[in-house]
Amino acid sequence: MTTPRPVRPLRLLLADDEHLIRGALAALLSLEDDLLVVAEAASGPEALAMARAHAPDVAVLDLQMPGADGVKVATSLRAELPGCRVLIVTSHGRPGHLKRALAAGVRGFVPKTVSAQHLAEIIRTVHAGNRYVDPELAADAIAAGDSPLTAREAEVLELAADGAPVTEIAERAALSQGTVRNYLSSAATKLGAENRHAAVRLARERGWV
Repeated sequence: MTTPRPVRPLRLLLADDEHLIRGALAALLSLEDDLLVVAEAASGPEALAMARAHAPDVAVLDLQMPGADGVKVATSLRAELPGCRVLIVTSHGRPGHLKRALAAGVRGFVPKTVSAQHLAEIIRTVHAGNRYVDPELAADAIAAGDSPLTAREAEVLELAADGAPVTEIAERAALSQGTVRNYLSSAATKLGAENRHAAVRLARERGWV
């Protein structure tokens, strides 16, 4: 069933650090007479700044962006601009990413392989208060189950992803070095990984960090 067209153009924010993709998407969506791209951004912090400045109806966010990923941006928008619906478009549709996005209040989650025409319809759907999740991504998320990591373990593992030493991780997480080592060891054990580097890789493959 097709979502009814809004009485006025929907104001859109597009955020993607790949300029070519963002520009092409803006051009294609602008062909729809009921959609209006009012702002673009290339990073998480810029997306937040543009959203605050333009108060869009729908924010179409890339999942992985410099500064803050789409889920973190969505969490901030939910608190600051509750009337703005968030739709994530990604080429990294891991099960854990989808679950984090839904927990953050994201209303739509689709792969970048979606057509512009279908994306326009999904934008109308989420603006109307409905939710749209790509069926294949939803099935993968159900099959994968929940992350075994606690929020703190996931946070510390993410901080370790770039190979940072324990001293730096401890400073950034405001934890003692011993606590950081305990979290890293616990995460590796839960994931069946031989070390923290393997644990990071496994957690990323599943979208848990």
